Order: sequence, then C-alpha cells, then structure tokens
Amino acid sequence: MQIRRMMMLFSFCVLSVGFFLDMGACTAVPTELRITSIKQEPYTMSKGTQMEGFCMDLLSEIAKKLGFKYKVQLVKDGSYGRQDENGNWNGMIGEVVRGEADLAIAPLTLTAAREKVVGMSKPFMQTGISILLRKDISEETGFFDFLTPFTAETWVGILIAYLGTAACIFIVTRLSPCEWNQPQSEQNRFSFLHSLWYTAGALTLQGAGPHPRAVSGRVICCSWWIFSIVLLACYFSNLSSSKSSDTTHLTVKGFDDLANQDMIEYGCLAGSSTLAFFKNSNNPVYRRIYEHMERTRSFVSSMDEGVRRAKEGNFAFIGESVSLDLAVARHCELVRAHEVVGMRGYSIAASLGSPLIKNLSVAILQLSEAGELAYLRSKWWASSCMADKAKFSAMQPHSLKGMFLILSLGLGLGALLAVLELTSKSRRSAAEQKKSCCTVLTEELSLRLRTNNPNKPQENVDKDKEKA
Repeated sequence: MQIRRMMMLFSFCVLSVGFFLDMGACTAVPTELRITSIKQEPYTMSKGTQMEGFCMDLLSEIAKKLGFKYKVQLVKDGSYGRQDENGNWNGMIGEVVRGEADLAIAPLTLTAAREKVVGMSKPFMQTGISILLRKDISEETGFFDFLTPFTAETWVGILIAYLGTAACIFIVTRLSPCEWNQPQSEQNRFSFLHSLWYTAGALTLQGAGPHPRAVSGRVICCSWWIFSIVLLACYFSNLSSSKSSDTTHLTVKGFDDLANQDMIEYGCLAGSSTLAFFKNSNNPVYRRIYEHMERTRSFVSSMDEGVRRAKEGNFAFIGESVSLDLAVARHCELVRAHEVVGMRGYSIAASLGSPLIKNLSVAILQLSEAGELAYLRSKWWASSCMADKAKFSAMQPHSLKGMFLILSLGLGLGALLAVLELTSKSRRSAAEQKKSCCTVLTEELSLRLRTNNPNKPQENVDKDKEKA
C-alpha cells in the first residue's frame, strides 16, 4: 500500500514537471526571430549590407527591451498583404500566416481583415488618409488680391494718415508767413486739392510741385516721405510673400472637392488598405471616389510612383497621411491637403495566438510614454523645406505703429512751427502798428483761414469798371 502511494506520488511529480516544461516551451521567445519588412522610405532602407530607417530603429529598441535577436529579410513579392479570391494572403501578411516569418514590421495598417489571420500589436504610429498634390494647383487670383498685404484696419489707418497729412499741409501752408507772406495780395499755392495731389505724389514716389518753402511745411513733408518709403517697402515685401504663399491655397482642400471636380486625376496604391477603405465605405462621396478610380484604373503600383505622378502635376495621390507628410518634407513642390479621414494605426504583425503580441504591445507603449516614438518620428521626418513652412499673414496696424507715431509727431511739430512762425510775425506787426499781439494774431488767423480770396471782390469791381 505504501509502495503504491509512493508510485502515484512519483507519477504526479513527473507529470507536473512535464506540464510546466511544456508551458515554458510554448511561451519562450525564440533566440532569433525572422523579421519580414518592405523597403519604403523612411521605414526600411538599404545602407550597404544593413537596413536602416524608422522601423529598424523601432525594432532595435523593442529587441533591447524583450531580449531577443533577429534577422531582417525583405518580403519576396514586395507587397504588404492582400487576400485574393481564394482566401490566400500575399505579401508580409502571407509570410507570417505561412510561418515563413515570425514578425512583420513595416507601415502595416491595422485592419479587421488582417486581425482575423494574424496577431497585431498596439499601433506604434497613428495615421489617416489624405491627398497629395503639387503646390501650383492653386485657386484663381481674385480682383482685389493686391490688397491682401495689409488688413482692412491697416488700409483704413493709411487712408486716415493720408487725409490727415494733406489737411496739415493745407493748414500749415496757410498759417506760415514764410509760405504765404501777403495773404491780402498773394494767391496761396497750396489749395486743399493740391495738398491731396502733393501727398499722393509723394506716396507713389513721383513727387508733385511746388514744394513747401517754410520749415514747418518741410517737416511735415519729410515725415510723410519717411512714412511712405517704409509703407511701400512693407507692402511690396508682403505682396511678394502672399504670392509665393498663394500656392498653398489649394483648389482641392478635401475629398468633397476631389469628388466634385474632373480636372485633376486621382488614384491610390493598388491593393492597399486605403483602397479598401473607399471600397467598403458607405459614404456616397467615398463611393464616388472609389468608382472613379476603378473606372479610370488610376491606381499606382508603389508609393514612389504616386509621389512622382503628383510631382508631374494634374494628379492627386491618395495615401496614408504620414507617408504623404514624408513626401512633402522631401519634395518642396508638394503639399498635403488638411483633411484627414479614416484614422488608423500602424502595427507589428505576428502569427495568430503568438505570445509575442502582448510583449510587443507593452514595449511599444513604454517607448511611447518615454518619448522615443516621437523622437524617431522627428528624426526620420525631418524636412528640407523649412523656409516653405512659413505662412503669409496680412500686416496688422500694430506692425506699423512706429511709423504712424513718427508721422503723428512730424505733423504735430510742423503745426507747432507754423503757429510759432505766425506768432513771431504777429509780434513784429503789433510792434510796428502799436497794437496788441493778440489782436494782430487774431486778424492774421481770420485772414489766412478764409476759404475765399479777400481780393476777389475788389478784383471783380475793377473788372466791372474797365468794362464800363
């Protein structure tokens, strides 16, 4: 009886050890994993006998965390993975399904169809579907685009400055005795219309005589000339910037615009998840886009072909937004539309039920929380078109506040000098006529600020006498 119990205990121990050894064999990570990838910039690229790129750096970081070795091989048929009519998969997904590779790391979109046949990790990058076009596919020029360098408030301020300067020239040239010495017998050269004409001539750098002789008038004119030069420099600078920036205002701003026009051809990557998105969508706009692509067979065989056709013009390439962002960073003549639809993620694929999936997802989340994924994104998506990213904005009034201040000070100083000139003359005349200075100054002001020529009635009387 005791021997039987010992035999049963021994058998139980042997079975337990065998069970746990079998479990360890199932969950152990192979010492060297077979990795399949696809050559696409900047995810996986050849560098001599080695591979480099975003996915290679990501794979290296994950391998450090999980402690495995790997060997990378490029997918044989150059495809991501699509199911044919018989239910068989090609590309990287097919290699993982058939056991030819342990992992597939690439810009592999996480979809329901792929999730059914392989295990997919947490996404290491978020993306969507957008449109890539040439920059010179732009909106038509408007009739009043020449006003775009300045805002409406700035134009109003310039108009007020123009009218105020013309009014100051008109008043100062009437007040200053150096400009109009004998108002009883002389005709003032600076009427209000001539002041407007003179100010407009200075604004266009053409000039219009006669010029003021008095110091007060010259101070005002110099202030206006300085204001005009700076204003014109800012205007032409902003006009040039606005014209170069006009190329980013696309006629096709989204998928609605793309579906409602027939001037620009468009297409996407054949057999891609982008095509599947439009094919399976119930949105009428997306269905029209898919039907158009099917009817015209405007598909491209690779990402590089889509970028090349977009660069040639009159073609809009529909693809993953992150891939299009890379194309924009590499090719300065391209621009991506702002609209992004069908948000999805890029994931790593493993065989269905593989214990690697859980570990891969945890490692990806840890890298994301540590900022490593953001660093890799900035490293491989660095743009060579930094200057083209500056967007034009119309100049606001506060941008010219310094020049408006200088003009205001010049107008005020000119008016003050004109009053001082008139006061000085009134003092001399008061001393000669033995009158009070205030009386003489009041008479001078009354005489100079009359709109009609005081000698005109007397001239008319003299002409009537001659006729008689």
